[in-house]
Amino acid sequence: MATSPCSSSGVSSSSSSGFSIDTGLEIKTKSVEQTLVPLVAQITTLINHKEKPKKSEKTLLAIQRVGQAVNQAVARFVTVGETIGNENRELKEEMNFACSEARRAGEAIAQLTDMNIGERPDFDGRVTVFTDKTGVVKAARLLLSSVTKVLVLADRIVVKQIIISRNKVLATMEHLEKVNSFQEFVQIFSQFGNEMVEFAHLTGDRQNDLKNEKKKASMAAARAVLEKCTMMLLTASKTCLRHPDCESARMNKEGVFQRMRQALEQVIEIVTDSRPNGESELTLISIYTGIKEFKNKVEGLRDNLYYLSKENVSTMLEVILEHTEDFTDSAYTSHENRERILELSNQAKMELEQLVSVWMQAQTLKTKDSFEDLELAILKMCQCITELKRETCRLLRHVSGTEPLEITCIHAEDTFQVTGPQIVSAAETLALHPTSKIAKENLDVFCEAWESQLSDMSILLREINDVFEGRRGEKRAYLSLPRPGKYNANLKTLKPVKLDVEVFAAAGLKFSSILHAFSNQLEDDDKPLLLLEIEKLIPLSQQLQITARMPVQGKSPTFTKVDACIQKAKAVMVILSQVLPVCWKLLRKCKASNGCFRTPPSWKENRLQSITNEDGVDGKSVEAFGVKSLEHHVANLTFLESN
Repeated sequence: MATSPCSSSGVSSSSSSGFSIDTGLEIKTKSVEQTLVPLVAQITTLINHKEKPKKSEKTLLAIQRVGQAVNQAVARFVTVGETIGNENRELKEEMNFACSEARRAGEAIAQLTDMNIGERPDFDGRVTVFTDKTGVVKAARLLLSSVTKVLVLADRIVVKQIIISRNKVLATMEHLEKVNSFQEFVQIFSQFGNEMVEFAHLTGDRQNDLKNEKKKASMAAARAVLEKCTMMLLTASKTCLRHPDCESARMNKEGVFQRMRQALEQVIEIVTDSRPNGESELTLISIYTGIKEFKNKVEGLRDNLYYLSKENVSTMLEVILEHTEDFTDSAYTSHENRERILELSNQAKMELEQLVSVWMQAQTLKTKDSFEDLELAILKMCQCITELKRETCRLLRHVSGTEPLEITCIHAEDTFQVTGPQIVSAAETLALHPTSKIAKENLDVFCEAWESQLSDMSILLREINDVFEGRRGEKRAYLSLPRPGKYNANLKTLKPVKLDVEVFAAAGLKFSSILHAFSNQLEDDDKPLLLLEIEKLIPLSQQLQITARMPVQGKSPTFTKVDACIQKAKAVMVILSQVLPVCWKLLRKCKASNGCFRTPPSWKENRLQSITNEDGVDGKSVEAFGVKSLEHHVANLTFLESN
């Protein structure tokens, strides 16, 4: 048996017996594809049974059982499909027709595989049968096509749910944008938060289900914008309400709303596979990839003078040179580099003209001299285009290596370009209202968004580096609120223990005191860097304690509280990830110089020693900073987020 259950444009199966199925329907999601795989396997089993007219009773029973199993499974499947159709009027007619076709095909397969065992036994105990194989193939094609149609129609329900959820979010955003009082804003923002959680779940499931890696990367980028902009929207709106006459505050808020609307529209374009005004999807190509393909084509002329047209080569070079405008138009490209890129672009055009001329001569003359001239022209062309790559391939997306990573690079570039001016407008607002706590909070949020994007950028760089070194590391999971129990399969190594968030906050405060004690042992030049991080850690841990102790009632408030605890705990972990390398460097520096430690008062020395002994940690390890007690709670935090 040989099966090929799925193709990029539809579902197909083929075998050595000549059986093939192509539904003609595009399968966009893994769930639809995986649902069809066992059905294709069973149908192919029926088609591929041995062609001998005589079969044993055991073989006949097996074939009959498969046919009956297919029919019964289709009957159950059709019942579900008809229910979906009845609940969605716009799909009812199409769904009922597809279900009717599937039921008819399932019944036909059951009849065609009913071998009537025992009616014509031969002397050797075998039965002579004349299976209508053509009929089975016809019924199988109809069955697979109709079942695929039902699944695709059902998938449209998921798309509809996402669109409805998006519309609710947009409507609430319009109300948020127009409110004039804090009380009204708080009420509407609470509703907005619930709607965003629902939208995050729906789009997260869809992102994981998409087959197309480019669309999956685009969906991840859009969802990341929505997740980060939600907090920005809160603080920007509060600042605007507090300072209604401040132009910079208004511009700051409008920028957030506009970015969220664009992200929402991007999600809908992905799930509906449509572009505004009927635009076709742009084909992404990096200069690195374009030059690599161009060189391969040109060097291929050595083996075959006719496999490529001169128009094809010219078009490839034109596309590459068009992309150099990303660099010549960039404000970050020096004048010298810009001139060099333009010079190499003109040289590449001339080298191509020379190559085409020599190439055409080689096709006509086919002499040793003509082939030597062609070899020289190929070398010059490749040398020129390689040099162009070394000047130009300095933008990350042009060296990303894969289309999904290129999309992520473009998203990162857009985020930096948008966040920069927003930080400026938030800072202008604070400058105009220096005593405003809300304006300061707003600026902090935008600065944290910038830092978060830098962190994402470092991960992206590692992924790109993995591609170039030939290893594809594990892809970063998108951090959104998972549905209860859905992703627990990924956490088998974690024991389901009860998490006490106050304990986590207390550990953070304890760690802060340890850092204080450690900082007191340092010279003045080394202190500020550490104290800066401590000042961030203490209020966050205190906020986490307050949030955890806050009593709530009802499902939605509880969910909001848990989410707030998770976000604050994540913020604590971000600080830890920054402060631990600093501590480690300071410790190594102290050991190397033996002179950066102060001579501390005895009680401080005793205190630091008692803490170290209390944790049972070797002073040669980073665990001397009290991190050991946090490890357990970090694992539990992950478990909490999964639930």
